[in-house]
Amino acid sequence: MTDNNDNRYSHLGTRAAEHPDKAAFLVADTGESVTYGELDRRSNQAAQLFRALGLKAGDHLAVLMENNAYYFEVVWAAQRSGLIYTCISNHLQPDEIAYILENSDASLLVASADLAETANQAISEVPNEVKMLLAGLDDEQSPDSYDAQLRSQPAQPIPDQSPGVDMLYSSGTTGRPKGVAVSLSGDSIEAMPAVLVGLGALYDMTEETVYLSPAPLYHAAPLRFCMLTLFCGGTVVVMRKFDAQRALELIEKHRVTHSQWVPIMFIRMLKLPNYRQYDVSSMQVAVHAAAPCPPDVKQQMIDWWGPVIYEYYSCTEGIGLTCLNTEAWLSHKGSVGKSLVGEVRILDDEGKELPAGEVGDVFFANGPEFHYHKDPSKTAEAKSEQGWYGVGDVGRLDEDGFLYLTDRKAFMIISGGVNIYPQEVENLLSNHPKVADVAVIGVPDEEFGESVKAVVQAVEGEPQGDALAAELIGYCRERLSPIKCPRSVDFDPQLPRYPNGKLYKKKVRDRYWP
Repeated sequence: MTDNNDNRYSHLGTRAAEHPDKAAFLVADTGESVTYGELDRRSNQAAQLFRALGLKAGDHLAVLMENNAYYFEVVWAAQRSGLIYTCISNHLQPDEIAYILENSDASLLVASADLAETANQAISEVPNEVKMLLAGLDDEQSPDSYDAQLRSQPAQPIPDQSPGVDMLYSSGTTGRPKGVAVSLSGDSIEAMPAVLVGLGALYDMTEETVYLSPAPLYHAAPLRFCMLTLFCGGTVVVMRKFDAQRALELIEKHRVTHSQWVPIMFIRMLKLPNYRQYDVSSMQVAVHAAAPCPPDVKQQMIDWWGPVIYEYYSCTEGIGLTCLNTEAWLSHKGSVGKSLVGEVRILDDEGKELPAGEVGDVFFANGPEFHYHKDPSKTAEAKSEQGWYGVGDVGRLDEDGFLYLTDRKAFMIISGGVNIYPQEVENLLSNHPKVADVAVIGVPDEEFGESVKAVVQAVEGEPQGDALAAELIGYCRERLSPIKCPRSVDFDPQLPRYPNGKLYKKKVRDRYWP
């Protein structure tokens, strides 16, 4: 880690003064390109607008937009006006959005015009007053829109202001999303958050960086990596939605140097016909996280892209971080790395620390403190008796201190008293040439309590039915202990995944449980 005075990082205003005409970001799907000068001007105007609407340092702002050309100016404006900003998934239902607005104490919601109906409904369900600005309307549609009000604001920075910070929510795969509480640092507006400084040094990001963001900006990693790229003076290429072929075309066209992925994106690129036709030689760092990557898939990516594949394991709560590069992974296949922040501890169900090689709950010791916003009980649930933090992941350490994730504890299957971790079966089935996507879950079983079921999204054009189900079960039985293998297979035309690529397994599992 380095300090925030590293001269490779500069605030947006400095970057705009140095290179006003350089592209800060591109929206790949629309062709929009915004320079540093334009982003600097508009984010200053937006910061002034938020002040004019009565928001002061430390107040909360919410953002509800798809990936678009407004996103960065709004979050930079929040940073420049000392606001705590919460980016909300544009795929949530109005009641879910209302919960986050109320829980985060948002004073203002900036939403895209395309989401006006959803935003209005959400605000109507919040008991406290929340103002709203809609971005993307012209003056005839609304003289009070974000765009119209922005033009009346000066483009000067707000003086003597400490930087705003993001307060993001967990994805809520097992319940209501939880906000990770933050406070303003009191640093100079020029200071970059320490977590971004560390990531910039770790992945050698500079003003020459071209960063491809194929994931939604409301998630922690895409948002923070994009902000980091802008602190470095590089260029962000934003996709509105991930598409495997389009991503490869963008790497080739824009000579992308850095990118971040989740394993399902790798799988979908590898299953494209003639995927090797694209020039990916510009790629220097391809980071993946968010879910364990099947080792065979990662090996194929290394064979294709070379030793540029990096991995880390962390969470929205920021309790710790492990990471590793290609070389380390090749000598510890399946690992998510060694601790860089915090120290990994593995505990059994009684809270006793386990030795290397034994599977248990993953906790981080001596890492950053955190608490959930307005939820002391959930904070307490995340803390062990020793004062260590965990978020429900299961794994083991090897003798070298490398961590291997097994699965989420919430999705463990107990069949006939035996613990079965679905991730191992999912990793195997994801490599089958007829499987496009898969979720392995436990379903009710009168004899065993639970039995293993695979819910499969077949590759397009593959016949689905008993023959393919039998083939997939046989494929597993040839490679795994019978107790781990699916006893049944169902087919789904489209498994539910969050736009960031995470499998929404709870939604699959809930179909089978009363």
